[in-house]
Amino acid sequence: GLGHLQQVLAKIGNFCICSIAIFLVAEIFVMFPGFRFRYRRGINNLLVLLIGGIPIAMPTVLSVTLAIGAKQLAEHKAIVTRISAIEELAGVTILCSDKTGTLTLNELTIKTDSVKLYSEVTVDEVLLWSAYASRTENPDAIDKSIVGSLPDPAMARDGIVELDFVPFNPVDKRTQSTYRRNSDGAVHRVTKGMSQVILELCTRGMTPEVQSQLHADVDEFAGRGLRALAVAEESVPSGEADGEGTGFRLIGLLPIFDPPRHDTKETIRRAIDLGVHVKMITGDQLAIAKETGNQLKMGSEMYQASILNKPDELKGLANSVDELVLRADGFAGVYPEHKYEIVERLQNLGHMVAMTGDGVNDAPALAKANVGVAVADASDAARSAADIVLTEAGLSTIIEAFMHSRVIFQRMRNYSIYTCAVTIRVVTTFSILVFAFKFDFPPFMVLILAIINDGTMMTISTDRVSPSRLPNSWNLKEIFSYAIVYGCYLTLSTLIFFVVIDKTNFFQRHGCKAFTNRNDFSLHSVIYLQVSILSQALIFVTRAQGFFFTERPSVFLMCAFVLAQLVATMITVYANWGFTEIYGAGWHWAGAVWIWDIVWFVPLDFIKFGMASIIERFAAASGPPEPGAPVSSEQVELARQRTRMSMEAAQSVNRISTIPSRGASYYAPNMHDNVSHRRNFGARVKHLMTRTGKGLSMDNHELRRLQSTQAQAASRVLTNN
Repeated sequence: GLGHLQQVLAKIGNFCICSIAIFLVAEIFVMFPGFRFRYRRGINNLLVLLIGGIPIAMPTVLSVTLAIGAKQLAEHKAIVTRISAIEELAGVTILCSDKTGTLTLNELTIKTDSVKLYSEVTVDEVLLWSAYASRTENPDAIDKSIVGSLPDPAMARDGIVELDFVPFNPVDKRTQSTYRRNSDGAVHRVTKGMSQVILELCTRGMTPEVQSQLHADVDEFAGRGLRALAVAEESVPSGEADGEGTGFRLIGLLPIFDPPRHDTKETIRRAIDLGVHVKMITGDQLAIAKETGNQLKMGSEMYQASILNKPDELKGLANSVDELVLRADGFAGVYPEHKYEIVERLQNLGHMVAMTGDGVNDAPALAKANVGVAVADASDAARSAADIVLTEAGLSTIIEAFMHSRVIFQRMRNYSIYTCAVTIRVVTTFSILVFAFKFDFPPFMVLILAIINDGTMMTISTDRVSPSRLPNSWNLKEIFSYAIVYGCYLTLSTLIFFVVIDKTNFFQRHGCKAFTNRNDFSLHSVIYLQVSILSQALIFVTRAQGFFFTERPSVFLMCAFVLAQLVATMITVYANWGFTEIYGAGWHWAGAVWIWDIVWFVPLDFIKFGMASIIERFAAASGPPEPGAPVSSEQVELARQRTRMSMEAAQSVNRISTIPSRGASYYAPNMHDNVSHRRNFGARVKHLMTRTGKGLSMDNHELRRLQSTQAQAASRVLTNN
């Protein structure tokens, strides 16, 4: 399903249909009871409105535009898995980015000269024991750096027999290996992981002095932008893999360095210039997050994610959790449920949110975000939940996707204004000509007009347009206002043209032949050409932000316009189709029409500038609050009201099949997730995937990880909310 875009198409379609219906009813009452037209004559005039007014090609043009846009994004290393995500990506105002591998290189290095020791061991022994607790097959970045720090990577398994291995998961935040030494048959267990987690496990040799020293060393590492990995070991006297140990003993603290990408700082600056606020969402320690934020110039106003569930600790920081989430530059110590909550709160404040992720634990937040982005080398679960999959590491690919999505959005917006304006132009022009002059335009020629115009507009999918500097959104009031003004102006051009022909001999004095009556077949061809040229030329005004000649159109669009109007001119000059009530009017009339339309085309740019000025002056300040600004309870409630109204409207047209977070203002997400029902995090993931229509696939190993300790711990947090 197309989700929010389909809602927009439904509203544009309703606008056009309502416009047609009003004039259809008016014509019926005027022609039959008023003018006593014959049945066939009246039906022909009604067909003119139906054929010329309904934007039949709109879904096709927009779908082709999105499809070509998806191909262009793929060329820039961004694979689109849900095509309407392109439109939503253009409106993203906040990007929640993971740190490791996205903002940084994810090329971890153990700084062996800074290893901290807490027992009678050497640095080499700490490195060897930590390698025992690392994967050697398909290792992650941390395990790879540890094994790589050994003189010979084969030492990670030499001289031991592995009895049991517990891999890392985002809830326990540690790995553990139980092994037997070949030299003496003794069984030992070693674990490595987050310092605080390891500290809580250690019971042997742990003193307040050791605890204080560990905290001081962790803070020292964090201040230098280093991650800290604690290592502990214990003996297993029973010799069994699951036997009880003697108690873990803290032996060392490894400093891990993950340098920022060389282009990340510039990329974040570009994102800010594009009106997108980048927030760092990381599981690392707060001090590391702040140091990385300072290095990348993305701000250092970061907080522990645990504060989201402790509103009593907000005093002096923010008036509400919503304000804190909006103002923060990032969060550290993040768990899966925190990512989901951050995205949800930002959506409630009316923002379009993009979220990057790579692991199975990121899947719920990726699915909840308006645009979920799976980074390079993401897991199957993350890719299934994401709307866009990157094939190149780093944040720069996402910024390029922002730029291209805004180009695609501008093409769709330009066409939407054009097609609505043409609808208004056709129904008002030919209705008023019937009312005022009993002019009967042949319906077959309206069909020719529609086919040629729609064929030409297909080329707008490759048009050359400039992306907007700020995020885009569908302002339908603006689109309809432009359409009504343009349509009425084009109608006026035709009505005055007809009056000059009918009431004066102005054109006859300049070599044009006279017409016998108001429904002369040659007059039909002249009106056809006048409507065709000026209507189709409107696209050159709607596509440009300045004067039409300052932004060069694509070669395809220009050639299609020239070819279409060449055909229309030939029809006007030479056609002799009695069955269509069209006779050739000659070159004098064709030249007169071209001059007339050129004269009327020139003011269109000034009308556009005037409309833009009026819309900006009277636009209500109803957008979402800016990051860093205070958020009042009234703003939060207003955003939630817009959410409910938006989703009720979507459901009423039965057009939405994506998750209810598609939209703020229009895009504002649905808050009703039925959280009062006590369900674990895994169930929420399944429920969310069902609602989005995105299939969730993962290998058996990832599925076991999601269903075990991660799901249980996350469930406790969610059900306590």
